[in-house]
Amino acid sequence: MITVTFCEKDDRLTGFQISGHSGYAEQGADIVCAAVSSAAILTANTATEVLHLQADVKEEDGFMHFQTEPADVNAAQPLLQGFKLHCRELQKVYPQNIRCQTKKYSIKIRRCNNNA
Repeated sequence: MITVTFCEKDDRLTGFQISGHSGYAEQGADIVCAAVSSAAILTANTATEVLHLQADVKEEDGFMHFQTEPADVNAAQPLLQGFKLHCRELQKVYPQNIRCQTKKYSIKIRRCNNNA
């Protein structure tokens, strides 16, 4: 299952983490994985390369991390909200393959991860 964790501070999305594999189909034919991966990469690339926002981005097999710098959180909201909506809609259609969750933080954070 793919788990998408959205990070939120003061009712604003600050980033996301994606981990796991959907298991919907074999690699190369997995439409759930392709939908999530493509949208996540579009979100990260638009934020960093088009809008020139500062963000920490890491990607490897079965994992992606995107975290905006505090100064750019407001500018990133439309992209992050759109990606969250996309993932929630995928979860409705493929509940056995993708799970979305939100972690809220009340203290100043630089990264949204299990070690923060």
